[in-house]
Amino acid sequence: QVHLIESGGGLIQPGGSLRLSCTASGRTFSRDAMGWFRQAPGKDREFVAGISWNGGNTAYADSVKGRFTISRDNAKNTVSLQMDSLKPEDTAVYYCAADTQHYRPLIIASGYDYWGQGTQVTVSS
Repeated sequence: QVHLIESGGGLIQPGGSLRLSCTASGRTFSRDAMGWFRQAPGKDREFVAGISWNGGNTAYADSVKGRFTISRDNAKNTVSLQMDSLKPEDTAVYYCAADTQHYRPLIIASGYDYWGQGTQVTVSS
């Protein structure tokens, strides 16, 4: 059975940093694109960042560009999201996702096949 498990969420003050991690089990994702999405209360799930199978291609939402960095370690079957200069509007549940059909990341949620359960990130003073 395939699982994606996110960790690293929590409560952080504005301007602070958090690092989210996503660990996969049950299947290797070393040949798949991976992505991070988020969903705030009352809003649709939105793309945050994506990375190609070998890390050579990344994509970011305009709202996080320059503040967030996505990376992956295929040897450990993990993908991470470093979040700096956090803002209250970054508050959301963050989800890790895997796209087994493409090598490069898509920005639409329907393109992803596997999803984690999500981890809460709250940015508040």
